Amino acid sequence: MAGRWVEGIDAVRARDPAARSRIEVLLCYPGVHAIALHRVSHRLWHWGLRLPARLLSHLGRLLTGIEIHPAARIGRRLVIDHGDGVVIGETAEIGDDVLMYHQVTLGGTSLAGGKRHPTIGDKVILGAGAKILGPIVVGEGARVGANAVVLSDVPPGQTVVGIPARPVDRRPAGADVLPYGTPCDETLDPGLRALEALRAEVTELRARLAALEQARARAPPGDGLT
Repeated sequence: MAGRWVEGIDAVRARDPAARSRIEVLLCYPGVHAIALHRVSHRLWHWGLRLPARLLSHLGRLLTGIEIHPAARIGRRLVIDHGDGVVIGETAEIGDDVLMYHQVTLGGTSLAGGKRHPTIGDKVILGAGAKILGPIVVGEGARVGANAVVLSDVPPGQTVVGIPARPVDRRPAGADVLPYGTPCDETLDPGLRALEALRAEVTELRARLAALEQARARAPPGDGLT
C-alpha cells in the first residue's frame, strides 16, 4: 500500500505544476487524502465490515469534500485535482491514470440494484463539473469537457462537451494531457460549427449575387442579362 501512496503522490506532481514536493502533496492535497481513506474503506467493505466502511467514507467526505462510496473500484494513480464536490457512486469503476477535477459526479440513473454507475477507462480526463450518469462506459483516453453531462458511451480517444455531451474530436488514447478536459483552442459546440458553416455559405452566395448584379448592370440591352 505504501508503494501505491508514493506512485499516487508522484502522479499528482506529474499532473499539477503547482505541486513542488512529495511532502507538500501528502499534506496539502485533499484528493490524495480522499483516495487513501477510500483504499482502507474499500477493504473494510469487502471484509464485510459495511458500517465501519461507510463511517470511514463519511469521515473522508467531511475532511476533504470528496464523497467516494466504499464499494467503488478505483485503479492506480487516480488524480483528483482540487476535489471539492466530487461524488463517486457505489458501482462506479475507474481505471488507471485517470485525471478528475472538482465537482465531477459519477452517478446512477436507476433505483434498482446492480450496476448503475459509470465505468471510466484508463487515462481519461474528466473536466470540472462533468456529470457522467448511468451504467455507461467512457473509453480509454477519452476527455469529458467541463460541465458536460454524459448519458451514453464515449468511444476511446473521443472528446465530448455540452449538455447532453456531444463529440468534438477524436485523438489517439493518451495522446496528451488536457487540463479540465476542455479543448479551449477549438470550436467546442457542434451546433456553433454548423452555424459558422451556414454563415460562410450565405456570405459566398451574397458575393455571387452581387457579382451577377454588377454583370447585369454593365451588360448592354438585349444580351439576355437585362
